[in-house]
Amino acid sequence: MPALGSLFSLASLMLICWVHVCFPVCVEVPSETEAVQGKHMKLRCISCMKREEVTANTVVEWFYRPEGGKDFLIYEYRNGKREAESPFQGRLQWNGSKDLQDVSLTVLNVTLNDSGIYTCNVSREFEFDSHRPFVKTTRLIPLKVTEEAGEDFTSVVSEIMMYILLVFLTLWLLIEMIYCYRKVSKAEEAAQENASQWDTVHLPSQTPRRNRNERMNDIFKGG
Repeated sequence: MPALGSLFSLASLMLICWVHVCFPVCVEVPSETEAVQGKHMKLRCISCMKREEVTANTVVEWFYRPEGGKDFLIYEYRNGKREAESPFQGRLQWNGSKDLQDVSLTVLNVTLNDSGIYTCNVSREFEFDSHRPFVKTTRLIPLKVTEEAGEDFTSVVSEIMMYILLVFLTLWLLIEMIYCYRKVSKAEEAAQENASQWDTVHLPSQTPRRNRNERMNDIFKGG
């Protein structure tokens, strides 16, 4: 999944930055293997040297092999950068580090025909006092180019979180409505109960008053 690879690469780059800040060491990180047509694609190739391997003559060669075809040279670093004659000519950008432990290469404006196997060869001849050992490392990067970018992993997670939040807010609103309804109902019941108690308390005091009035009327009539 392209997005998952991007997320992994981002985490790897953050790890590299943290490591370079805290400790002067090199971390070999695999390259992404999926690209989108019309975009730039960085072919990451990192070949770390050991602490004692400080001084070395380094040669970097990048090869490309199309599906069903043979390898051919597309880029070379030997005492300077050199782009070989190939279908990639004019579309390659060197991204190597100064110490030549990171010898990455970027393909500009990737096309569907750029799918295939990319090979990164790093040859080092170390300059020690007693001997000059030769070490060669190889990295293979199978690249697949698609017309459109796949759905981003972060966007999928964001969409899922949005739906979860929407469901949570809906449930919370429903609970609040039920709570308010029950609260209003209890308030109305309490008001009705208070009104009934009020009528019950004042009803006996009104009855003797009516009887006294009737007796006074009888006295005046009799008089």
